[in-house]
Amino acid sequence: MIKSLACVAAVACAIPVAAMAEQPKTANGMLVDEDGMTLYTFDADAKAADGGSACKDQCATIWPAAKADDYDKASGNWTLVKTADGKQQWAYQGHRLYRFSKDSKPGDKNGDGVKGVWHIAKP
Repeated sequence: MIKSLACVAAVACAIPVAAMAEQPKTANGMLVDEDGMTLYTFDADAKAADGGSACKDQCATIWPAAKADDYDKASGNWTLVKTADGKQQWAYQGHRLYRFSKDSKPGDKNGDGVKGVWHIAKP
């Protein structure tokens, strides 16, 4: 009996619990992720022939998509769009959202204006 209970307890403890990610939000007049990191839009996405992201390969390494979890739901101005790898990416008013790899702490805005095509996402 004691061995059975120990086994059940061990199995229950081994089951991972999904962290509840939050929908991005507004802070200080800009859109931020659940960790308070600044989110950006990319002008070239509007010109992507397939309606997908124009940020691929090295660009996607520097500007990772603001990914959503499988259980996240779109609402209001917030939508979910597919990424090239089939995952979900947050979009706001139809604009895909990205993080900038050179932002190291909440409130950093190092990506704003990069090459004239990256902009802080604003409500």
